[in-house]
Amino acid sequence: MLNRYFWVFLYPMRVAIVLNTSWNIYNFRKGLVKALMQKGFEVFAIAPEDQFSHKLVELGCQYEKVTMDSRGANPVKDFGLTLELFQIYKRIKPDIILHFTIKPNIYGTLAARVLNIPVINNVCGLGTVFLNENLVSKIAFTMYKFTFRFPKKVFFQNSQDQQLFIDRSLVNSVQTEVIPGSGIRLDQFTPNVGKENVTDNIFTFLLISRLLIDKGIIEYVKAVEELRNMGIQAKFQILGAIDTEHKRGISQEKVKSWVDNNIIEYLGTTEDVRPYIQNADCVVLPSYREGTPRTLLEAASSAKPIVATDVAGCNNVVEDNFNGLLCKVQDHTDLAKKMEMMFSLPQEARIKMGKNGRKKMEKEFSEDIVIGSYLKCIQEIKFVMN
Repeated sequence: MLNRYFWVFLYPMRVAIVLNTSWNIYNFRKGLVKALMQKGFEVFAIAPEDQFSHKLVELGCQYEKVTMDSRGANPVKDFGLTLELFQIYKRIKPDIILHFTIKPNIYGTLAARVLNIPVINNVCGLGTVFLNENLVSKIAFTMYKFTFRFPKKVFFQNSQDQQLFIDRSLVNSVQTEVIPGSGIRLDQFTPNVGKENVTDNIFTFLLISRLLIDKGIIEYVKAVEELRNMGIQAKFQILGAIDTEHKRGISQEKVKSWVDNNIIEYLGTTEDVRPYIQNADCVVLPSYREGTPRTLLEAASSAKPIVATDVAGCNNVVEDNFNGLLCKVQDHTDLAKKMEMMFSLPQEARIKMGKNGRKKMEKEFSEDIVIGSYLKCIQEIKFVMN
């Protein structure tokens, strides 16, 4: 009898990857895309058009543009998204569809269900909508409960999110599996132990994130103010996009006032975060909730100690007093305390934390683990189809 996985190679499949930005596919799912193409699969990237869309084509994908507003819930737009995805799926005829982020997970699954196309969903994080119990969150939970009856597999990026969905009967536990986020390329993010602060000797804290309230930006700034009042001589940097269209975004005027008052240093955006991580002594993320934060994977893989909130997503990357320090959520005073503790640690202790983080990434968060989980799931679905 032929090994069931051999069917994949006998009959190459069309796999569609659907996300809310082309940037996200290229930067966080490129390894998965390459692995699928190496196995002989034809890959379709479906996402809104941005400056990375052409790079997906150069990578070897078939690119399909879709209109998607990821910033809020609008019934008319969301119905339009479902219809548009239905039309794309019907035209390109994928054998399997991989959905990431909330709108593809919900509306893409609906479109695929009508066409009887198997899907694998990935809950990348619960996002702002789930931080408060309100009408919007109730609607979102209802939509998840209806649509998540259909996926062949639902991947979660941390066990807390998985358990929440199971406890609320939003998904059948047998459908679920936890994988380490998008994984990390260990050969791309490497340690520079012994070369802390390549440009000067000033201790540097670095926060990498879109400038959204729920990422803990306000708490970080308030903590920095406390540290400066304590006489801490350090650099306090923020790297990431200002998103004024997001309802929880922080305005350019506010950021400018922080810079003008010498509270923080705003670094803007970049296509390569590695030089900034390498030049930092500690990476900070005071987020309210995450899936598995990519920036912390990048920091830990680069052997940098971390200060992060003790919340879902962050606390599965950071072990307190092992590869970083955990602080209370939405508590700038506790954040300042943990940042001061990190600042005051002997360099040898910080280096040890960084090395611990690197080992943790090698053991638990390699991109190869994520790719292996997807390939295994796709192969099992293909076997059933045949």
